[in-house]
Amino acid sequence: MKTMTLQLLHATDSERFDNVTSFVGEDESGSFGILPNHARMMTALVAGLARFRVRNDVWHYLALPGGILSGGGGQLILCTRRYLHDTELHRMGPLLAELQLADQEALGGIRESLHRLEEEMLRRLRDIERGTHE
Repeated sequence: MKTMTLQLLHATDSERFDNVTSFVGEDESGSFGILPNHARMMTALVAGLARFRVRNDVWHYLALPGGILSGGGGQLILCTRRYLHDTELHRMGPLLAELQLADQEALGGIRESLHRLEEEMLRRLRDIERGTHE
């Protein structure tokens, strides 16, 4: 049986899985599967669950906030900000909810920072405008 290597890369670490027999993910076009010796490809995965199987083993599940999957032939590389990994599907629901909540909190912080930046820029523009009209 042919296999491939899956390299998981995230912000602070990496993990390698050898003898992967299949990978299932989802991008904007929908769900797809990859087998060893697949043609070269690259796609942006959407937030959610992906899974892969190591030869003669159970399915491994990944909860992720999206990522870039590339590779082909005997190697796949998945780059993401972070991911949660487990072999039990029933534990993935809470893990995925945790991941989504963390992302929402991070986005909320970014939105607040952008809002403060926008207010400061508008204040400075008003100050400049007042200075040119006086």
